[in-house]
Amino acid sequence: MENREFVGIDVSGEYLDLHVYPAGYTCRVTNDQCGMKELLKKLSGYDVTLIVVEATGGLQRECAAFLASAGYEVSVANPRQVRDFARALGLLAKTDRIDAYVIARFGEAIKPESRITVETQRDSLSDLLVRRRQLIRMINMEQNRLKRLKVEKMAQRVKAHTVWLRNECRAVDEALDTAIEQHPAWQRISRLLQSVPGVGPVVTRTLIAGLPELGKLSRRRIASLVGVAPINRDSGMMKGKRTTWGGRADIRSVLYMAALVASKCNPVIRDYYESLLARGKLPKVALTACMRKLLIMLNAMVRDNQPWTVRGA
Repeated sequence: MENREFVGIDVSGEYLDLHVYPAGYTCRVTNDQCGMKELLKKLSGYDVTLIVVEATGGLQRECAAFLASAGYEVSVANPRQVRDFARALGLLAKTDRIDAYVIARFGEAIKPESRITVETQRDSLSDLLVRRRQLIRMINMEQNRLKRLKVEKMAQRVKAHTVWLRNECRAVDEALDTAIEQHPAWQRISRLLQSVPGVGPVVTRTLIAGLPELGKLSRRRIASLVGVAPINRDSGMMKGKRTTWGGRADIRSVLYMAALVASKCNPVIRDYYESLLARGKLPKVALTACMRKLLIMLNAMVRDNQPWTVRGA
């Protein structure tokens, strides 16, 4: 392992900054196809164990997929974890070159699991989901504006724009459904997930696009990955409250709505929710526990390829 190298790549819209650790080699290339090909040439002289790319709002996707297609083990790192690691190293300064160094050190110390696959269809699905969230947000904003408008002509224009946004949202939903129908594995997962009372198309699409690990991890790891696993906060004789933290916010958001609906219509989740309330748990705490239980159920169903049943749950 002494001769193996770990590569960190800091991604921006214009450039890719690279650091090879422990060799100490650094370089910058453009964030386009020419720059990525140049990157491969520069990496060819090293025995690379793992390449870690920091997640940067989707800008990292093309680079990560390109390197994975070239045969490298590639992992996309959570930027918050990388910054926490930098603070642990005592590195408070922040430049693109320093960030690439920290990411490489992060890869060498943590060795995050490589989960990158060349799957442009999933990226397209994620982009459609992002667009859907944007449209829903704009619809809500226009509806709020409409309540305050006094001029009828302006109100009519806002209404017309809201109709257009709703039509766009329906078009995105159709594109999402078409993408899932054309992918046999996603089709299977969609049928399994929607067999659960409380889990609808929006939850299903979000889980397929944003949680490819569903059905592949243990119950504890999937709950931790999403950010619904309780975290201990104990020190000495002090026993702190268990809280949830981190994870994937978009997944937690749809799980919250699914758990809210399931707490009324799904007999398993409803009974669990009511039992927690009877034991004195706050409604928000009980609902978070229901999110975790629902996620674990969905994970087991996809793993075992079994639809939902009351007995099986």
